Amino acid sequence: MQKKLIAVAVASVLGAPAVALAQTSTVNIYGNITYEYGIADQGRNRPSVDYADTPGGSAIGFRGEEKLGGGMSAWFQCETSADVRAIDQVGWCTRNSAIGFKGGFGNLHFGRWDTPFKRAMNQGTVGAEETGILGMSFLAFGGSGGADATGTGPDSVNRQRWKRREVGLAYYESPNFGGFQVLAAFSPGNRPADLGTLDGTVNDKPRIWSVSGTFGRGPLAIGVGYEKHLEFGAYAPTSTQDSDDTGYGASASYRFGGRVKVGGTWLRRKWETNPGQEVKTDTATIGIDWAIAGPHGFQAQYTWADDCKGNSTVGIGGNGGCNAPRTSAGVGVGDTGAQAFSISYTYAFSKRTRLKLGYVVVDNDRNSDRARIGNTASLTAVPGDSRLGQKVDGFAFHVNHRF
Repeated sequence: MQKKLIAVAVASVLGAPAVALAQTSTVNIYGNITYEYGIADQGRNRPSVDYADTPGGSAIGFRGEEKLGGGMSAWFQCETSADVRAIDQVGWCTRNSAIGFKGGFGNLHFGRWDTPFKRAMNQGTVGAEETGILGMSFLAFGGSGGADATGTGPDSVNRQRWKRREVGLAYYESPNFGGFQVLAAFSPGNRPADLGTLDGTVNDKPRIWSVSGTFGRGPLAIGVGYEKHLEFGAYAPTSTQDSDDTGYGASASYRFGGRVKVGGTWLRRKWETNPGQEVKTDTATIGIDWAIAGPHGFQAQYTWADDCKGNSTVGIGGNGGCNAPRTSAGVGVGDTGAQAFSISYTYAFSKRTRLKLGYVVVDNDRNSDRARIGNTASLTAVPGDSRLGQKVDGFAFHVNHRF
């Protein structure tokens, strides 16, 4: 009722007949507002920093649906990032936003949305925030959030990222068969093309294909997925061969007695870096979310990343990427893995408002600069002071209110 009154008020400001809108509108307003403040150690010979952030899906959204008859409906959603710090001011529909049709055939929609692969991995991601100082998605998945396969938007390609909220997706969700569902999506190339490489450039059309299967029934949730990133990195300006990336993984969670939820994920990623060269790695997470008693809760997550393997002499940059497994002379480079751990206390003031106090540590192996905390400074080497093998940590509080 309160949300409908808000819609009527908005309509009156815009000059729409408020009474008619109150009777016919299906538009709902929803949101999730977060704020985080924390202090992070950026590693050896670097100063500690403090950050104020709005991670964890802080957004305001509008969604609506129209019955078309025959069991089919048209629907839309426009979800926009909500930065209560008033620092990152962005336009409309920057998060999960689409227009679509749904019915007995399933759900077909078009827009920006979490990929099927991300949704499969979310089934077993338990015990930690995704982003911010308390975020744990960077090491395991290369981060979680906005991505743009075309490389033309503010989110760029984000080649290291495998929990993607991708732009311009054509998306299909099957009906739910006793808890089982199939998801599939692809993005457009969004590039002009000519007849070849006569101008000395490559007709790249970077895009993604993402498919997954999920199962959720009672206390059990399972997800498996595969994703391919086509032409995400050209080898050279005149090369007719482009580098593709692939990833596949599985995740699962189970809730015991309604109070303790445990979950885990496994992911394998492979990047083509140069003709005949590739780098690959495995990552895994395990976590727990325990509603202890009353408003008190406990969360923890451990993340492990294997050494970067393959014959590549270059790595994949970005927080959560991969170091080169070989030198230019072909010599193998070991100790390029990493691990991370987080632990948090939560206090639920209500079903919609929660406070969280937490600690995160990221420990890179001796020859690794793969992961850091949130958006702290890059760990890559600088002249006279190697950043390889750094250990970084941070403390933060996080408040979340849903409406």
